[in-house]
Amino acid sequence: MRYQISGKQMDVGDALATHVETEFEATFEKYQQRPTDATLVFSKNAHEFVCDAVIHLSTGLTAQAQGKASEVYAAFDQCRERMDKQLRRYKRRLKDHYREREEPVAFGPADLYVLASDDDQWEVQNDGPPQPMIIAEMEARVPTLSVGEAVMQMELAGKPLLVFRNEKHGGVNVVYSREDGNVGWIDPRGLG
Repeated sequence: MRYQISGKQMDVGDALATHVETEFEATFEKYQQRPTDATLVFSKNAHEFVCDAVIHLSTGLTAQAQGKASEVYAAFDQCRERMDKQLRRYKRRLKDHYREREEPVAFGPADLYVLASDDDQWEVQNDGPPQPMIIAEMEARVPTLSVGEAVMQMELAGKPLLVFRNEKHGGVNVVYSREDGNVGWIDPRGLG
């Protein structure tokens, strides 16, 4: 497993890096997960240390957690406990989905644009209605998943929505967190 342990405007020593690797190895061994890589970023926010962790599992899923405390080791421990809780909650579902999947999750390329939110930055083209100005262009990766895997991935990543390609029919779908606590699923394949 590859670890990328860094600090934002702070030095992460060898002792902390060794502690992180040892503790995460024990956590993943407990749940029999095979992570491919882990990215941990330590930062300081006023008087608190913050630890952000993103783990990519061999099943194609991503888990992330954050911990905050007045000491850097305590921030990491809180982050690890949250990651542990997520993996414990999803252990059965992760194993079930991995058993059914014969090949790793496939990712397809997609264009990602950041649009200006300020109305003053909108462009008028050919005397038509104003259009938002594109202020950044990037590439995103869209996974091919089942609906159940997409919901689990969204919850593991702590995101409000996930765009994915439905492995049953290849169409683009969206799952999202609703205000009532349920999960919504948009499948536009029947439109047209």
